[in-house]
Amino acid sequence: MKNRAAYMVELNKMEIREVPVPEPKEGEVLIRVEYVGICGSDVHYFHDGRCGDFVVDGEFMLGHEAGGVVEKLGPGVTSLAVGDKVALEPGITCGQCEFCKSGRYNLCPDVQFLATPPVQGCYENYIAFPANMCFKLPDSMSTKEGALIEPFAVGLHAAHQGGVGMGDQVIILGSGCIGLMTLLACKACGATDITVVDMAQKRLDFAMKLGATRVINAKEKDVLKEVAAFTNGAGIDKVFETAGSPVTIAQTPHLVKIGGTITLVGMSANPEITFNFGQIMAKEATIKSVFRYRNLYAKAIAAVANGIDIGTVATHEFAFDDIQAAFEAAINDKENVVKAVIKL
Repeated sequence: MKNRAAYMVELNKMEIREVPVPEPKEGEVLIRVEYVGICGSDVHYFHDGRCGDFVVDGEFMLGHEAGGVVEKLGPGVTSLAVGDKVALEPGITCGQCEFCKSGRYNLCPDVQFLATPPVQGCYENYIAFPANMCFKLPDSMSTKEGALIEPFAVGLHAAHQGGVGMGDQVIILGSGCIGLMTLLACKACGATDITVVDMAQKRLDFAMKLGATRVINAKEKDVLKEVAAFTNGAGIDKVFETAGSPVTIAQTPHLVKIGGTITLVGMSANPEITFNFGQIMAKEATIKSVFRYRNLYAKAIAAVANGIDIGTVATHEFAFDDIQAAFEAAINDKENVVKAVIKL
């Protein structure tokens, strides 16, 4: 049994090396990792050395969107069996603080979250992980879909934070993986008019395929004018920013309808951004933010098992040995690479 792991050894450079196979402790299972997605945060760390206020210091293993198979049970584990396919929820929380006890465990200040410095990620063949954070997948689901449950959970949490319900009108800025997952989640929550904005036409084509009502190519059209035209100047009630771009974040106060809600999902590499609060005050708009997700993995798996097609979002698959090329593609070929996954 060999365990290989990919480390970011400096900015824009990956190195694969052999590491020991971990031994599952009490309450843990050993997972043979089959698929890990490349998240926007991974790309930020790899390319910029930081994501928001989280900064990489030294050699670092990225990756937190994982699907795999249970290889071995640690002492006391009865909820899983060897051979079970699972999706890993990557945040291990303390269970003791007010946020954990009130069910808002994604806000736990002591969370150990894979690939958030200083916690190492899971671009490796084997990882020991708490059994209660490994969610069993039905036979009909692949471990590749299991790896995509993590970003889908972000989209679901965004839709819940934004209060999306039956018949709602929604705009999503950004048509990358999280934008598309937010689109699928908003549709599932009952939104009936969904506009998606991006600068890459291929991504917008994807959004249409997944059920967007209309798309706007921001390279070719003035987004504010387009939205004003089809809303008769009223704006849109539910605005989602998923690109993490200072430009799109700054657009949200101008797009939101009076009394509407902005949900900030994308995290910018720079934590400080110019923002028009005058618009917010005049409109009495609500600003919600998204930090990961909570209590959603079982629901997300059930939704996918019953027909929500998240697999389409993974446009590119790379072998583990090609992880350097995978990251370069995610950075340099955004037009085509909506979501890349690494097959281990």
